[in-house]
Amino acid sequence: MSFFPKISFQREVEEYLTKVFRNNELITALGIQEAESKYQSLLSHLSHPPGFTTVRVNTHLASVEHVKKLLFEEIQKQFKGLCVPVLEHPKLQDILLIPVIGPRRDLKKHASEVIVGAHCGYAVLRGAHVYVPGIISTSRFMKAGDLVSVYSDIEGKCKRGAKEFEGVKVFLGNGISELSRSEIFSSSGPLNGMGIRMIERVYLSPSFDNVLPSHLFLQNLPSVVVSHILNPQPGERILDMCAAPGGKTTHLATLMRDQGEVIAMDKIANKVKKIKQNAELLQLNCIKAFCYDGIKALSVEKREDEQEGPPFLPESFDRILLDAPCSGMGQRPNMAYSSTLKEVTSYQPLQRKLFTVAVKLLKPGGVLVYSTCTITLSENEEQVAWALKTFPCLQLQPQEPHIGGEGMRGAGLSLDQLKLLQRFDPSAVTLQGMDINSLQDSREDDLISLANKDCIGFFIAKFIKLNSK
Repeated sequence: MSFFPKISFQREVEEYLTKVFRNNELITALGIQEAESKYQSLLSHLSHPPGFTTVRVNTHLASVEHVKKLLFEEIQKQFKGLCVPVLEHPKLQDILLIPVIGPRRDLKKHASEVIVGAHCGYAVLRGAHVYVPGIISTSRFMKAGDLVSVYSDIEGKCKRGAKEFEGVKVFLGNGISELSRSEIFSSSGPLNGMGIRMIERVYLSPSFDNVLPSHLFLQNLPSVVVSHILNPQPGERILDMCAAPGGKTTHLATLMRDQGEVIAMDKIANKVKKIKQNAELLQLNCIKAFCYDGIKALSVEKREDEQEGPPFLPESFDRILLDAPCSGMGQRPNMAYSSTLKEVTSYQPLQRKLFTVAVKLLKPGGVLVYSTCTITLSENEEQVAWALKTFPCLQLQPQEPHIGGEGMRGAGLSLDQLKLLQRFDPSAVTLQGMDINSLQDSREDDLISLANKDCIGFFIAKFIKLNSK
């Protein structure tokens, strides 16, 4: 049952998506009613957080069993003895899953209100506290130590510093203010630091602030699957083309047992700095991060041997991950998607430019994995159809592990080709809450099956580059 309103889009984007999810191939296969029902279910799921928090264990430094024990103790402390299990995944043996309890409909709302921005609100729904930069408005006389109710301004219409807000707001839970209103909004006030310590969330997820930072990496389940599918081997040379903030980069290095070379690129300097920080924190030495635009990463002329960074000569890499910039419509929770249709449709040509470079940089016999965190056909299955037509040297490959659904109809791919793709579709399960009683009555296998489906929207395709001879 839906707790929040369905995700909203700008009118042009909504019309665009409606056509995508009512395309002729899909309607012919499913019928108009089932296609429409799946689409409406997807819109509801997108506005709610996934049913599980996924953490990847840094197996370079610690065993899964050891970290599981420490994490269970931490969650019991945070949840005041509430017995929430920490689950191991049978096919992804370096992750731990924590069921999310909620939505909790019986939380009392307080008179003192704090309004936060949408992105801050989404983080709160997934276990974060409220930091000062995310606070837009508070009640007039709020003091440090006050009990407050926290709301998200999902449409971005609240003015900074407002003393009250009557627009569309979504209740996220209750917390204790660490600062007064005047401290938060004074010109010389803190720009960072915690503003509200959450004590009751609508969705109960653990906070990972300073929890086992070198042992754990918060990552969505499909994002972990991607690195396993690329399957890097010790001693290989791997390229992560659009790598920030480095979750997949560090995972690739860990899977290689820190032996070989992982080249990570991103064109934004601050994001590259974050990749380096994550590599250092997780004590991974085989990662080399560069601030560089992936579109320009192919060298057109012979380069100096001692140059280790981009651009690179053709056929320089054993495996390449292209986790492409995308419209991000699969991210959860998201209650109001603000991008215009022009922005949404701008990603396909960019992805094709990056893909073209990736194919040229890949050695014959090498593996290329393409992924996005979006739900459109144009950025997913249509890109696969285009790639197979444009590059005869590429062949689609089976994926292991394959725990998502098959590809979506509408791009002219055959049923066999669709089965080789992996699309994580949150609407594959009924939107349901989880309370402590239903959790304790559930079998572990059923919880794992639910976690595989009740995650973000995501897409993965795996190709091999055949010998051109």
